[in-house]
Amino acid sequence: MPASDSLSAPIREVFCSVQGEGPYVGTRQAFVRFSGCNLNCNYCDTDFANPGTCDYEQVEGSGYFEKIKNPVSVAHLEAILQPFKKLHSVSLTGGEPLLYADFIERLSIPSPLYLESNMTLPEQARKLTEKVTYVSGDFKLPESLRGIGPEAREAHMENTVECFRLLRKSHSRDCFCKIVVDRNTELETVNPVVEAIASYVSCVVLQPETPIGRDPMNPGAIQASVQSIMELQKNLLEIIDTRIIPQTHRMWGCL
Repeated sequence: MPASDSLSAPIREVFCSVQGEGPYVGTRQAFVRFSGCNLNCNYCDTDFANPGTCDYEQVEGSGYFEKIKNPVSVAHLEAILQPFKKLHSVSLTGGEPLLYADFIERLSIPSPLYLESNMTLPEQARKLTEKVTYVSGDFKLPESLRGIGPEAREAHMENTVECFRLLRKSHSRDCFCKIVVDRNTELETVNPVVEAIASYVSCVVLQPETPIGRDPMNPGAIQASVQSIMELQKNLLEIIDTRIIPQTHRMWGCL
């Protein structure tokens, strides 16, 4: 039995849609959402628990999901991705896909891999330095994490910077940083973070937090004021290309 047939991972859903965040917003992608995460963020809006089956929407936008038994093997995932054509890339998201770096390393598909990660697992990231073409790396500000003390905060910051260094932009890979901002986000917090990774990324994306259960088209749903986000952008532009991009997929109701 080939090694790829025996290696498996818990995957919550597989579907085709468009990227809703960051500089590649609007591009057509297949999404592979892994179960499980190593962090507990205040603003997380994703259910990444493992329900025992993987939801597979073979016809994009149909709303019909086939239940596939978990965990899913590398070979099976490669097979169910085949119906999706004209893709910009395949998004590996979660949860936290770096938990399954060994699985990802074995994937063999024609489309480029687009890693969406919280960038806190450098030893796992090291395994994928030659595998991924796009890296959408979050920089989770420590104040957004539940139950994290001073020592853990320092380790969190160091691990994140190291992940960006390992998966940095190159002639064959784009890497950008996404930072979720809310009304409590301050320049004094963000500025040193951006300075630490500026040489590793092509741009920084400030993503206004959309609280769980709120309508993103309602101005009251975006907690940080327009003025404060624009002021933050203006200051960060002294360091690197900085863009403000909300979660657009939630605005038109797609996955």
